[in-house]
Amino acid sequence: MKEYIQFIYAYNAWANRRILAACEKLSAAEFLAGQGSSTANPSIRDTLTHQLSAQELWLARCNGVSPTRLLDPQDFGTLASLCQYWDEVEQHTRAYTQTLEDDLLAQEVAYKTTKGIPYTGARWQLLAHQVNHATQHRAEVALLLTRLNHSPGDLDMLVYMREKALGRGID
Repeated sequence: MKEYIQFIYAYNAWANRRILAACEKLSAAEFLAGQGSSTANPSIRDTLTHQLSAQELWLARCNGVSPTRLLDPQDFGTLASLCQYWDEVEQHTRAYTQTLEDDLLAQEVAYKTTKGIPYTGARWQLLAHQVNHATQHRAEVALLLTRLNHSPGDLDMLVYMREKALGRGID
């Protein structure tokens, strides 16, 4: 299980970097404009902030902390500010996933939602959920980027695996 979690988080970081690199081609207006990803996350910035917030939130929950709110997209007026914070969260995530062992991954984690509703789940399932959740939002952003003529390219896990096998600068 440890290898699986470390693998999907390495893939997650790779795919996130591809999305963020494509976002660098956007104008500030395109980054901030409501383009219809969802009513909850109407802009590329908002969707990415939600995705990043979920990663940070699930990591906190797996460490015994239940945050009461998500990140506010308004705190990230530029892609650069979002990327800077994302780098910090990725560093924490990488450090955390390197400490995991199968017995810890199998443990049940008690947490509360941002609305205070209590739940429990196996740590590995919570971590796998976070990566799956990120995949949904990357797909939404990838569609918006493609519509703006800035496709991030192929984000499939198989592409990651092939690039890794070829030693193409993947962590």
